Amino acid sequence: MGTPKKGNVFLLKEGNGASPEVFTTVAALRATSYSINGATVDVSDKDGATWRELLDGGGLKTLMISADGTFEDSESTQSNLRSRAMDGSLNNYQLDDGEDVLECAFQVASFDADGPLNEGQTFSVTLESSGTPSVTAV
Repeated sequence: MGTPKKGNVFLLKEGNGASPEVFTTVAALRATSYSINGATVDVSDKDGATWRELLDGGGLKTLMISADGTFEDSESTQSNLRSRAMDGSLNNYQLDDGEDVLECAFQVASFDADGPLNEGQTFSVTLESSGTPSVTAV
């Protein structure tokens, strides 16, 4: 059995759009996750067996990142994420798990804020990939 990884090394980083691009950790995140999905393409026909047949390689693939965090007092990336959700822009992000870095252009697909009574304000964000992600070993 391998050594468990600490969750606090699983970081979402936002690019600044400069050349060369500099990536900064998105502040105040408490949880980050991602999923890679691939659509299937059904190529079954009447001449085939009774089992479904899928096209090797499938259809469109997507990378989705979800994160939850707390608002900070200072001007921070939370307001950037909210603005990007409103304007639909594509921006570069990295997901660093301490061993590999996934990098791609993403659109902020959703941004939610919550202010429960007697608790700190929180937010959640979902990023959807555009293009092919790269994977680089750290």
